[in-house]
Amino acid sequence: MPAISATASATRQKLLRAHSAAAKLALLSTREKNAVLLEIAAALESQQKRVLAANRDDVENSGLEGAMRDRLLLTPARMAQMVQAVREVTALPDPVGEMLAEWTRPNGLHIRKVRVPLGVIGIIYEARPNVTVDAAVLALKTGNAVVLRGGKEAARSNQKLVEIMNGVPGIPEGAIELLDSGTRQSVEELIKARGLVDVIIPRGGAGLISFVTENSSVPVIETGAGNCHIFVDESADFEMADRIVLNAKTQRPSVCNAAEKLLVNERIAAEYIPRVARKLIGAGVEVRGDGKTRTLAGGLEIGAAVENDWYEEYLRLCLAIAVVADVDDAITHINVYSTGHSDSIITRNEANARKFLRGVDSAAVYWNASTRFTDGGEFGFGAEMGISTQKLHCRGPFALAELTSSKYEIVGIGQVR
Repeated sequence: MPAISATASATRQKLLRAHSAAAKLALLSTREKNAVLLEIAAALESQQKRVLAANRDDVENSGLEGAMRDRLLLTPARMAQMVQAVREVTALPDPVGEMLAEWTRPNGLHIRKVRVPLGVIGIIYEARPNVTVDAAVLALKTGNAVVLRGGKEAARSNQKLVEIMNGVPGIPEGAIELLDSGTRQSVEELIKARGLVDVIIPRGGAGLISFVTENSSVPVIETGAGNCHIFVDESADFEMADRIVLNAKTQRPSVCNAAEKLLVNERIAAEYIPRVARKLIGAGVEVRGDGKTRTLAGGLEIGAAVENDWYEEYLRLCLAIAVVADVDDAITHINVYSTGHSDSIITRNEANARKFLRGVDSAAVYWNASTRFTDGGEFGFGAEMGISTQKLHCRGPFALAELTSSKYEIVGIGQVR
């Protein structure tokens, strides 16, 4: 029998502890779970300096730049948002135990369908330490144990955050486990742990998500990359369009709900493209475009967009513009190139808006609003586990309800079949 490596052995021990903790967490009352979450919020608040110091070491030693460095960075303001999200989750209704349906059969059997925890949730994510807290808190609220495998660049931040959360009273041993991020081996161990882990959630770039979905023997909830589009229709209010495009692209370009592509109706393209391109370039955005866009932009510095541009999630201050014939052409373009995350139409024409809302096959489709709102907090869910772009189990921002399954409770009086 081949020897088991020390890393593999350590991973398995953590998975066994999480599996044991899941059974205990499932029995906690809402009051008990909320008490733990409030303790976590208070601990994170009181120990903020320790977290920020660990994060500072991570950032300085990461070698990351631009959008990836921004994802790794924690600040006092981001810590405050993290703590606020924990308290918001505490205040949300507990889905566990919710009765989804109830009926009595002619033979007298009384059947109830109720929400229950999933069990053990494995999260694989990149250099985003806020995910460490979001994932743990959502799992705990729904009575699940969580196994975290973050990116190596955030190792110190994640270790400190997990240490603080595991130090609060009332939390079962194994409820929050953090795997070694130094090698890929822990990822492979986690995604092959069928029987110990109930679901895997990968959060990160297309490469990570593809690897997990293609190699996992544990069921996966896929969170998708965000190649998000904004379509400015012929009847759009230009002032509104400018605000939305600039917000969606520049407010935080490193996140999955930032706009990456701009489509413009050909009837307004000659007027709108130079206008918006000038504003984007002024905001520091690298603008690329198809042939029509570059011609209409005149002397503005717009690079040539190649086929791969229409598929790419830039995650930086870069945006590609294309001219389309009408709303039908926009829908077709989006459904070919979009990752199914978030797409928006800017228009005064309700018929076109309704057609766009129905026709675009994405998790979140907007009319006259920025794609940046695709977020658990903005949707009123508190912290989120991710944005699902798949269609089974859950789609869009998923949080508490989506971290549960269901089971049937059947009460009889001695019936036999």
